[in-house]
Amino acid sequence: MRSQIIRTARAGLRSTSHWQAPRCLYHHHSRHFSSTPTRREEEGRKWSTPLAKQLADAISITGPIPLASYMRMCLTADVGGYYTGAIGTGRDQFGQKGDFVTSPEISQVFGELIGIWLVAEWMSQGRPRSGVELIEVGPGRGTLMDDILRTIRNFKDMASAIDAVYLVEASSQLRAAQKTLLCGEDAAMRESKEGWHSTCKYSDLPIVWSDSIKAVPQSPSKTPFIVAHEFFDALPIHAFQVVEVPPATTTPSSGSSSSPQSSSSLSSTRQWREMVVSPTPEGTTHADLRTPRTQQHEAVPEFQLALSPAPTRHSRYLPDASARYRALLRPSTPTPGAPGSLIEVCPDAWLYASDFAARIGGTPAAPKAKPSGAALILDYGPADTVPANSLRGIRRHARVSPFADPGRVDLSADVDFLALVEAATAASPGVECHGPVDQAGFLEAMGIAERADMLVGANKKEGKEKEAEIRAAWRRLVDRGPAGMGKVYKALAILPENGGRRRPVGFGGDVNA
Repeated sequence: MRSQIIRTARAGLRSTSHWQAPRCLYHHHSRHFSSTPTRREEEGRKWSTPLAKQLADAISITGPIPLASYMRMCLTADVGGYYTGAIGTGRDQFGQKGDFVTSPEISQVFGELIGIWLVAEWMSQGRPRSGVELIEVGPGRGTLMDDILRTIRNFKDMASAIDAVYLVEASSQLRAAQKTLLCGEDAAMRESKEGWHSTCKYSDLPIVWSDSIKAVPQSPSKTPFIVAHEFFDALPIHAFQVVEVPPATTTPSSGSSSSPQSSSSLSSTRQWREMVVSPTPEGTTHADLRTPRTQQHEAVPEFQLALSPAPTRHSRYLPDASARYRALLRPSTPTPGAPGSLIEVCPDAWLYASDFAARIGGTPAAPKAKPSGAALILDYGPADTVPANSLRGIRRHARVSPFADPGRVDLSADVDFLALVEAATAASPGVECHGPVDQAGFLEAMGIAERADMLVGANKKEGKEKEAEIRAAWRRLVDRGPAGMGKVYKALAILPENGGRRRPVGFGGDVNA
């Protein structure tokens, strides 16, 4: 089954012999919280970052804010957001000198195999000669797309079929870094109402940047190949907790009697309540917050997560978005959610997965005569459960509180892969999903060991030390240990609907050329 894809990899990558130096990953913690300070208590307080003061000022007026709002501000605020200017000159988010390392920076083999996967899908879909688009959301420094383009140029027919490369990136600093890597430092970058434009250094291929997936043109005549690597984990989440409410004081939702909160309240005293963010009172200690011992050397977080005392507009409709969430409130469910149970819901993830599916398979409102293209999603999270209590902060490769130093700490949360499947298949009748599968199994099926051997052979002059680096890097990507990347990371594919008759490579299938 793997012979065809391995032969394809060998043939297409034989000339790709340049080795690049390895280019951490982080997981769970628990959180506890205390009471909210008054506005007067916040006057004159010194804040760690300008964004922290901006958040505190806003909360003093509006009251505690949803976790999703806090995350969005911390990551992409116009002034002081993590990806939009808070890091400072001379340091970026990625790499050994930054806060975290991603798979493409650990080993070039990762990006090369993603390129091979795209080639294999192009082959399996009849080798279209034009209208192919490459789209990446959250391209980081551009390392993954660089490896993909470098790989695809060895497959001349596919390379000539690509009309354009689209990169969805909200950060102007990262757009500049991507342009330098993909187009060259001196390449011009012009702006238009569609976005920002330059030309690939490997060919005359146009590269277009936009700050939103909705700004990327969509046409039923195109064949889009979409990549999302460590993108969904950075999207803002809402957190909800099951609470027990006495029947006499059950609070119905405003609006019609058929609202989800109202209907669930009639049959059960359990409700969803939203977890909201507010400043911690001055004088709060790590003991008050029950901060994990490994984080107590840091300053006490300036913000905290607490349970809303009443239903919010988000708690009334977001947990009703999926039957998986609704079932947790039903006592008849085999594993109902006990009071105190938490879930995390990401509306933005639903929107992106729906957009991917619509581009590939069309929608009832915008049909596509022949579904085409594919989306490959690689990220971390549980394969078949709803994420809970997974929000994490990362700085300089160490776990820190996600509520400290807003704008200077990377925030991420586990991806709900089954929610992505739900969203994609609900958005388009023309798609089907495969996975999620563990990253180790996906990369091994793609021939990572064989490709690494080729790279070692092509770099024999570099000596044993270089060989050891190459082998250590690819083995790290497929590590199946409890926190290993091969186990924690998952791969999910969205393909044109074919009744399950063809499985893609890496998911139990082979090239169907």
